[in-house]
Amino acid sequence: MTSTKLDSLDQRIGARVRIEREVRGWSLTELAKRSGVSRAMIHKIERGDSSPTAMLLARLSGAFEISMSTLMVRAEMQEGMLLRKEQQPLWIDPVTGYVRRHVSPRSETPIEIIHVELPPGKEASFPASSYTNRKHLVWVLHGSLVFVEGSVRHDMNEGDCLELGPPNDCTFRNESVEACRYSVTVLRQTCTGFPAARTAFPSRVRGRSRDR
Repeated sequence: MTSTKLDSLDQRIGARVRIEREVRGWSLTELAKRSGVSRAMIHKIERGDSSPTAMLLARLSGAFEISMSTLMVRAEMQEGMLLRKEQQPLWIDPVTGYVRRHVSPRSETPIEIIHVELPPGKEASFPASSYTNRKHLVWVLHGSLVFVEGSVRHDMNEGDCLELGPPNDCTFRNESVEACRYSVTVLRQTCTGFPAARTAFPSRVRGRSRDR
């Protein structure tokens, strides 16, 4: 993806953050208080003057009580049943080089699928608020992944699939010398709770887990 396209995405994300804030009637100060992100940084993001990190986007979306995926979908995508690869929103964390592709189409279906490539020696952390009112499955597609869920460390290899527990601060870490690719499936809670579609997920296979 070219620099121009990345800059354009940053601007659309910033505009979406401003819209989410304004529809709630929040000032910059209020959003800063709720998210833990400084008022000055939020202002830069909204103007498209700063490329937000994954952690910043997770904190902002958590304050809005939506997922990071939902925030980016609202910024980038049109509704439709088919989302071709070249149309899938691609976002790169400016600090870690973490590459995030939103795979699933925008629709009323309460399921989101995200593909991530995490460079060797890098990690991405997310606050507990990112996991509220949502179920998550992490499936390693290539390489190895260390997933730290609160105080528990899961060592995962290619093919392993992990269902996350209650909301907790989490870290995705690549301790290997090659890129790790994994998929995150997110099931959003509806007004009546989690839909029965959860049973359609592949069987849960735990990676080797141990207390930190």
